Order: sequence, then C-alpha cells, then structure tokens
Amino acid sequence: MSTSNEQLGFVISETARAWRTKLNERLRPLGLSQSRWLVLVHLAKRGDGVMQKELAEWLSIECPTLVRLLDRMTEDGWIERRDSTTDRRAKTVHLTDQAHGIIKQINQVAAQLRSELLVDITSEDIETTMRVLQQVKQRVVTI
Repeated sequence: MSTSNEQLGFVISETARAWRTKLNERLRPLGLSQSRWLVLVHLAKRGDGVMQKELAEWLSIECPTLVRLLDRMTEDGWIERRDSTTDRRAKTVHLTDQAHGIIKQINQVAAQLRSELLVDITSEDIETTMRVLQQVKQRVVTI
C-alpha cells in the first residue's frame, strides 16, 4: 500500500480494533467481557426497550449468538427481556439497576482512555477527522 487513500480503511479498522482492545483490558476488572460491555453500552446509548433484532444488527452479530449472550447476561442480572408491546413475536431488552450502575463506571474508564489517547491532538484535528469519517460513513450507507 503506497497512498493514504489505499491505507485509510486499514488504518480506521486497526485503530478501532486497538482502541476497543485497550478499553476491554481496562474493563475486565469490572467483570465484563467485550461482548457484555458492548451490549450494555449500546443499550445505554440507544435507550431502554431495544428489540433484540435491532441490537444484533448494531452489534453486527447473528441473532442466535446474541440470544445466547443475552441469556447469560439475564442470568447475571445485567439485562432483562420483555415481550414487545408493538410486536408479540419480538422481545425487547432492558437494562437492570445493576447495569445502570456499571455503565457509569464504563463511561469513566472510557473517558480516561479517550483522554490518554487524544491528549496531544488538537480539537481542530479531531473535528476534521470526525467530519471526514462522517462523510465516508454517509457514502457507505448510500451506495
């Protein structure tokens, strides 16, 4: 790979993987695997009562894989599943009080890591990066 354009996708992918791996290392002492904290973070971000199918799509995993994960998370008290009020065939996923408490800790750990990773990067560079990545994301969605 010789040009920046050719390397961009690889750098984005590797950066996201490395960042997620480092965050996973820091969250492990809280008793959370990457799959679990990703579920909790997505539910906290998207709001309570997310359909299992939507959650699987957001996490880019198959529904049967998600069901097994949610079974374990339910047993451990992180989430609860309820019948959907809009689709009797579907289940919605809800955070428990236990999960709400740990999400604050997840956010604190994530904020500390973000601070460390972005310490000497200007806000202008971050804004430019965000703008470019959002443009690329929008094009991916529309093509």
